[in-house]
This record gives sequence, C-alpha cells and structure tokens, in this order.
Amino acid sequence: MAVEKTYSASELAADIEALVRYAVRCGLVAPADAMWAHNTVLEAVGATGPAAPHVQVYLDAAYATSPTSDLTGEAPVPAVATGDDEFDLEGTVTRIAEAGVANGMEEDTPSGVDRVATHVMNILMPRPSEVERAFAALYRSFGAKAATDWFYKMSCDSRYVRKAAIARNIAWTSPTEWGELEITINLSKPEKDPKAIAAAGAAKDTGDVYPACQLCMENEGYPGRGAGAPHGAHPARQNLRILPITLGGEHWGLQYSPYAYFNEHCIAMSAEHRLMHVDRENMSRLLDFVDLFGHYFIGSNADLPIVGGSILSHDHFQGGRHVFPMMKAPAAKTFEIAGFDDVACEVVRWPMSVLRLRATDRERLLDAAAHVLDVWRGYTDEEAGVIAETVEDGAVVAHNTITPVACKEGNEYVLYLALRCNIATDEHPLGVFHPHAEWHHIKKENIGLIEVMGLAILPARLVEELAAVKGRLLAHAGDADTTALADELAADPLSAPHAAWALELAAANPDITEETAEQVIRDGVSDVFGHVLADAGVFKWNESGRAAQDRFLAVL
Repeated sequence: MAVEKTYSASELAADIEALVRYAVRCGLVAPADAMWAHNTVLEAVGATGPAAPHVQVYLDAAYATSPTSDLTGEAPVPAVATGDDEFDLEGTVTRIAEAGVANGMEEDTPSGVDRVATHVMNILMPRPSEVERAFAALYRSFGAKAATDWFYKMSCDSRYVRKAAIARNIAWTSPTEWGELEITINLSKPEKDPKAIAAAGAAKDTGDVYPACQLCMENEGYPGRGAGAPHGAHPARQNLRILPITLGGEHWGLQYSPYAYFNEHCIAMSAEHRLMHVDRENMSRLLDFVDLFGHYFIGSNADLPIVGGSILSHDHFQGGRHVFPMMKAPAAKTFEIAGFDDVACEVVRWPMSVLRLRATDRERLLDAAAHVLDVWRGYTDEEAGVIAETVEDGAVVAHNTITPVACKEGNEYVLYLALRCNIATDEHPLGVFHPHAEWHHIKKENIGLIEVMGLAILPARLVEELAAVKGRLLAHAGDADTTALADELAADPLSAPHAAWALELAAANPDITEETAEQVIRDGVSDVFGHVLADAGVFKWNESGRAAQDRFLAVL
C-alpha cells in the first residue's frame, strides 16, 4: 500500500494544511498552534517540508491569538478559520499516512498506515487533561447531555469514532412478531491483511502483554503494534481520550466505541483489568452511570462463556443514546416478588426471557434485582432444560447468570434482567440456549448484550452470500417446480449454506421481483434473528415454556 509516486511533496503539504485547518475549525487545535501542528505532522510522516501553501494564514492566526502580540492592549479577535465544509477527512488522512509509510515510518500494511494516521490525528488533539477539564466544565454548567454531545463530536472529529467505516455497514429494520428488529451487517471493522497474518505466525511472545487487553485504560495514547510484534497486533490508540468517572466508589473510564453499532455507542470500563462479573455491586454501578448520564442506557454482558459476549477478561459496560426494540416491548404480564411491593415487576413480551423491574428507590430496586439473580443462579428446571450447575473434572461449573440493562424513565430507575443459561448438550454442543444449527447460516456467534436488546450484528460474509441467494431466487421466480432452483442453490458455494432457507423464501414469495427481492431477503433475515433470540430464551413462548416461567416466578 505504498504511496503513489505522483503524490508530490507539495501535495503532501497541501493535505497537511487542509487537515490542520479542519482541526482548527473543529476546535481540536487552537489557531495559535496551527504552525506547530503542521510541522509536527510533517515530522510524524518523515518529511521536512515544504511549507504550507498558505503559511501566512498560520502566522496571522498565531499573531491574532497571542497575548504577547500587543502587550499594552487587548489581543485582536482572530478571524474564524475557513475551509471546505465537505472536507474529506478519511481520504486526506489516508494519503498523509501512506506518505509516512513510503518514508519508512511504519510497515507497509493496512495496520501500518492506520498507525501513522492515528499518530497524525493525536498531534491535532487536546491532551487528556484538557479534555477532562472541558468535559467537567460543560457538565457542571450545562448538564450531562451538553457534555457528552461535545465529547462525542470530538471523538468523531478526531477520527477515533470511525464514521466513514461505520457508514459502510448495511442496516435495516423489519417488522416481526416481536416488533421491529434491527439488523446490521458489520463491514466497518478492518479485515486482516495476508502479510499481517503471516507476520503474526512468526511472532514470538516475550514478557507480559501491554496493554493487557483493548479495554484497558492504559490504551490511551498507545502507539499500537503490528502483527509481527511480540504478542501480536494491537491497534493504535493515540487519538483515544478516556474520561475518568467514579462508579461504585471506584475508578472507571468512559470512552466511545470506534466501530459503533448504534448512536453514541459508549464503553465504561474498570481501571482494574479484572474478569467480568454480574452481581449487586456491578448493577449498582449501572445505576451510578445513569445517575451521571440520564440520557444514556447502560448494560453489562453476562459473565459466563457462550452467553457472555466476546470479551470476558475485562470488567466493562456498554451504553449509549439509543432505544432498543427490547425497551419498546410491552409487558406480557406482571408479577410480584415477596417483600418488594414497592418494585414493579413485569415479564417482557420478548423472544428472550426478560424481566423488567422499576422503582423510584434505587436501593430497593437493587435488592430486588440481586434477589432475582441469586435465585436464578441456583435454579434448576430439568423439564425446561435449565441446569444451574454441573460437575466437570471434579469442579463445580455454574451455568446460570443474567444480562442486566439499566436506564432512567423520569424519576424511575428501570432494570432489565435477561435470564441466561449456558448449558450445552450432545444435541446442542454450542449451547442449548444459543442459536441452533438451522440458523447458523445467518448467525452462529454468541448472543451478547446488544443482540439481547434486539440489534443483530451479522458477519460481512452475508453481503456476497445473500446477493447470490437473491440472484437465484430472481432467476427462478414463478417456477412451479423448484428442483432447478434447489440444484443451483446447492451448487453455488455462496448460496449453499442458505439453500433450505432460500427455498422457503421462494415458496412464500412466488411472485418475487427485482423491486421486491431485497426486502424479501431482509425480512427473511430479520425473521431468522427472531428465531435466534427465541433459541437464546430459556423460557419459550409456548404453553410449556410459559408454565416453566411461572414455576420460576413462583420461587422468587
């Protein structure tokens, strides 16, 4: 990915100038720092010139904003930085970074280019302490929403939140029996480069890993490393800014997710690198968070494999400014927990098994939620397939936990408790309450916090595969005999995994056309996601499942 020879030194200088002026317009760089920023970016990409095409703009800005420009009077008011409102941040930073790679500043791989780009953006950002002071001032003067609005914009402007990459994701909603479900085919996270894969195979681990994981607060400012480095690849985080916050009397951090799945997707993580855990203590931290940021929801993945999302090694939460389908779902019934008459309790009409608890008194709500968790951890109902514990190699293995989600509605605290069980059997070796094999052609991965709430995160492979299915369906639209369709679906490696499902779509939509095919397939995917969530539900929405749920509620 070396830079093209046609990219001249003067073009590099023009791109750097455009980037610096963008940073000034966004408030990342003070006008008086523009000249310094330009030269520091030159250094970062291994260049020593030439000057910016309009260097006088830098000099004028530095003069106008300097308190020493006129020591006998007030400093003049600087002109507002001007520039292109349609500035191509991604393209400009990438060209500058590729110049750095061509100058030998990093390895010639996509991750090498990204490390240079991240270094460049870090130059154009305020230091962490400056970010913290600005956020605190906004929070105290104008409230939580104004503060997070500013912090989120800064995280986007600085390219930490990869808006250009996120925009490539394919997303839609479809009506199902569970309401509108949300689907995303994730194209934003970078794919592994073959050279990086080869380097990773040759790398040797030495000493302790630093940072211990990608959620550690030590990532702030970390330069990143390539796949050939000891311990393998780690993304550059020089443009990451983390706000220290207090949850449960402990030091936690708040940042935004670089590859967000929903609006203002944020992460709160413990300053201590420790295992995920779900208990009253951490549910109390969830409520601490919504006390700080009442316009956000916050939730924790479950703390067991299979049902616990992708990262169990670091205690963290995920939140943001989004109302998920689960939160819109109505109550199927109400119930009571003995001794908690002041806590409103509902069974949510949702494919997974979710209880919704509400109260104005947060300590009473936490006591009720902790009681539900304690009972559930020890609960076994063999008829329903729920097994609390097994003994493996002489050790007791726990299988029950919850996925908790918190938000505030007016003066009420709300906790959603999704009951989870990770028991596996010979019939379902990946988990009884995990997507079953018939749906793996669409979704095989764990059902974590985000998907529990009704947003599917689907793999990029589906773009080509679903296009192949669409082509076959259209080629045989209206066929009374589906033999040819079945043969062609099975013969194409892209459509073969979806063959049985595609035949069902064909039977249900005999009049499929070019105009309707995309919606037919998308609705079909959403329907599969509904089945996936139902598989993950411990108490099914049939007569026996409702009876099983009532048995559990009766022991609370």
